[in-house]
Amino acid sequence: MNRTQKGAWFTLGMAVLLLAFLGIVHASMFAPGDRLAGTDRVRLWIALIVAFAVVAVILVRKKQSPAEPVSDERDEAIKKNAVLACFASVWVSLVLASTIPAFMVGDGGSIPISVLPIINVVVLLIALFAYSVAVLIQCGRDTESRRHASAPATRKGETQ
Repeated sequence: MNRTQKGAWFTLGMAVLLLAFLGIVHASMFAPGDRLAGTDRVRLWIALIVAFAVVAVILVRKKQSPAEPVSDERDEAIKKNAVLACFASVWVSLVLASTIPAFMVGDGGSIPISVLPIINVVVLLIALFAYSVAVLIQCGRDTESRRHASAPATRKGETQ
């Protein structure tokens, strides 16, 4: 696994952790009780996310073997296509983020101003998720095509 794949796996993990964290924070904002209800759970999640980020940086930087390249032309093409997928996901997310609330609250309703930064963070996390998934799918396809190309060809009716 090269640095691009490792980075994609850890970015995917971080996006999932942060989306879950955002859900926990959102749930604790509306927890019954005083203003500090649910903050212990939030502190635990912050510690988990920081620990994951530190481990991710160390493992992505560490080479599995001395022959592992930092990046090659195939990785650059994969990253370029992943950025296009990320861009498309941002546009779809922004369209959904602007139309779904309009249907939910109607013409006379209103959305609290505190929700707008949350929407922006969610769009960012969805973009990170889409980028990572696009990188991993492309790396998986490339590995699968290499596996099929290196398999010996058999004639019709022959078995290996």
